[in-house]
Amino acid sequence: MTVANLRGISSKIRSLLACGIALSVVLGSAQAQVPGGAAAEAAAGNSVQSVSATRTGAGVFLTIRMQKPVTAVPRNFSVMRPARIALDLMGATNGLGHNAVTIDQGNLRSVDVVQAEGRTRIVLNLNRSVAYTVSANGNTVLVALGNVNETAPTFPAAPVSASAAPAATPAGATATPTAAKEARTIRALDFRRGANGEGRVVVDLSDPNTAVDIRQKGKNVVVDFDGTVIPDSLRRRLDVTDFGTPVALVTASQSGGDAQLVIEGRGLWEQDAYQSDNQFVVELKPVHPNPTQLFPGGGKGYHGQRLSLNFQNVDVRSLLQVIADFTNLNIITSDSVHGTITLRLKDVPWDQALDIILQSKGLGMRKNGNVILIAPREELALKEKQTLEAQSQIEALEPVRAESFVLNYARAIDVRNLLMGQAAGGGGGGMMGKGLLSKRGSVVLDTRTNQLFVQDIPERLDQIRRLIARIDVPTRQVMIEARIVEAQDTFSQDIGARLGVVHSGPTSWVNGGAGSTYGTGTGAAGGSSFNTMTVGNTTITNPNFVNLPAASQNGFNPGVIGLTLFDHSISNLLNLELSALEVDGQANDIASPRVVTANNVKATIMQGTQIPYQTVSAGGGIGMVQFQNAVLSLEVTPQITPDGDVFLTVKVHKDTPNPAVSSAAGVAIDTKSVDTQVLVQNGGTVVIGGIFEKTQTITTTKIPFLGDLPYVGIFFRDRAKTNNRTELLIFITPRVISQQMDQAAAQM
Repeated sequence: MTVANLRGISSKIRSLLACGIALSVVLGSAQAQVPGGAAAEAAAGNSVQSVSATRTGAGVFLTIRMQKPVTAVPRNFSVMRPARIALDLMGATNGLGHNAVTIDQGNLRSVDVVQAEGRTRIVLNLNRSVAYTVSANGNTVLVALGNVNETAPTFPAAPVSASAAPAATPAGATATPTAAKEARTIRALDFRRGANGEGRVVVDLSDPNTAVDIRQKGKNVVVDFDGTVIPDSLRRRLDVTDFGTPVALVTASQSGGDAQLVIEGRGLWEQDAYQSDNQFVVELKPVHPNPTQLFPGGGKGYHGQRLSLNFQNVDVRSLLQVIADFTNLNIITSDSVHGTITLRLKDVPWDQALDIILQSKGLGMRKNGNVILIAPREELALKEKQTLEAQSQIEALEPVRAESFVLNYARAIDVRNLLMGQAAGGGGGGMMGKGLLSKRGSVVLDTRTNQLFVQDIPERLDQIRRLIARIDVPTRQVMIEARIVEAQDTFSQDIGARLGVVHSGPTSWVNGGAGSTYGTGTGAAGGSSFNTMTVGNTTITNPNFVNLPAASQNGFNPGVIGLTLFDHSISNLLNLELSALEVDGQANDIASPRVVTANNVKATIMQGTQIPYQTVSAGGGIGMVQFQNAVLSLEVTPQITPDGDVFLTVKVHKDTPNPAVSSAAGVAIDTKSVDTQVLVQNGGTVVIGGIFEKTQTITTTKIPFLGDLPYVGIFFRDRAKTNNRTELLIFITPRVISQQMDQAAAQM
């Protein structure tokens, strides 16, 4: 193939590309609903005469000259990926004689003018999404891109305000000064399934000039609406798996002062985003790999416009020129690039095609803006090595400068250690890395004024200045409240009996055990003697035959019922006494320690007593008296996540003295503790631990055989039953303190 033939093919590719790009916007934007109104007939019977651009400062002004005056602002909308702006001139024709206009100023690469369906669509191809405004005056339509505060080209008369047909702010652009001052909100959130299986997340904005930042993180698409509040009713997690689209989950939340959408995708998909008036749409389209494509799906992150190449033994330099014409990029080819290549690529991204060519010929590239340098890899590596060596020599010879930095929130010693690559503890030790200082740099701090004095080359000083601007910011604070609830339910029951027998006759006997300390009372009226009983004028020693009474518990004495039976001559006597005790108790112990600390700073709060105890020396002698803490303590380290949740490292201890277990050396301590890490929503409550104890005891003391007899066995045994339950629960509630609350607290 000759060079002339190759140039002819290149010219055809450029013309097809101009039509294809514009036509793709015409067809691909059919789903975007543009506002109607007077602009629909603004350019009826008109034609486009010229398209030109002027760059002023950070802005670019595109001027479209029409044959007849334009009475209203044309309808317009934006597409984020690829970054484009489209204007519709209804009833107008293309009078340029060609479809593509190359601009290459600022973020505006080119303009495509396509006439179809009774209208002319003007498509602005951008390097990235920017804010824009559209205005009309006479036979001129002006599109201001970027910084709209710059001075625009003057018109003979005052332009018609763009507010007559408000232009949609493209995703990722910064809101213009004409944006509404009231707070921006998200009014509605919806999900729809397209006809071809695409998943659409539709967001209704209160302000069409809301700045939107959209980015892809792995399989997720994250959309941030700058300075926008999402109502609590819309803060939710939508599971849309059943719709059969590439979208699995949609999570809406508030991230600081911005509203945030996280769209979780599945399978292979490609992303698109566009805005029409107040409606912002994020669309995930399924990608079905085509087996006829060499690289289906555009893998490895290739996102360029697709093209097809079929060459036999074509010169590599000529092939690179074809790609340069296709992409409107400036490609500089080294003199050492030579050779031919044969390839057949069908419908692949241009950046993938370029990568294949470079890999097959051992070439590399370096990109700077819209300029690409292509050379052998060894040559590029050698040039970079020489550049680095030159920079190193400049650093060694460049004069150093001194600069002081006043720190408002950070400690000077911590920043000094960071610059020197030392550990946070300071002291000149604990090296962690090289730091930001050059070999000739030095840093001195003044703790009294919290200042740093840095001496280094200008490049390093600029890096240090940017670092300090990022880290010298106020630290957010968190209030952590812990509620420790200990519930106790105790129940005890004890039933016992005493039985005494006296018989006097030819062979008198009294049941033995004269040493008993318990008595049956005196007659029906009762008495105070525990060893004797008086009936009338007769005193009878009456030790117990059965002595199994109920015992006292927790300072409570059992109740007693006594009964004495004797004959007329008081020669035979039977004495019976039943004692019973039942204790039912409930107790709730609630403790609520609270502490406020800065983000990533450990805080500790405790309350309790110190228990003294004696130590024993190695020889067995008594040592010194020491103290052991028996406290309720909360130790916590909060970490605020980017989405506003709080990650906590918590240690909770609840120690209480136990007098029941004591000795001459001291008192035992009952310990309950929790040590864990947990992620909690701001203002939410989580149970980080619980301990449940249940103790059930049944003790029976009885006389063998007699205590097992039915009915009467109760007189020969003592039965004690205990059922105790204890439950400990620990609740944690973190609350991020807003800056408004901090300012109010400071004023108080």
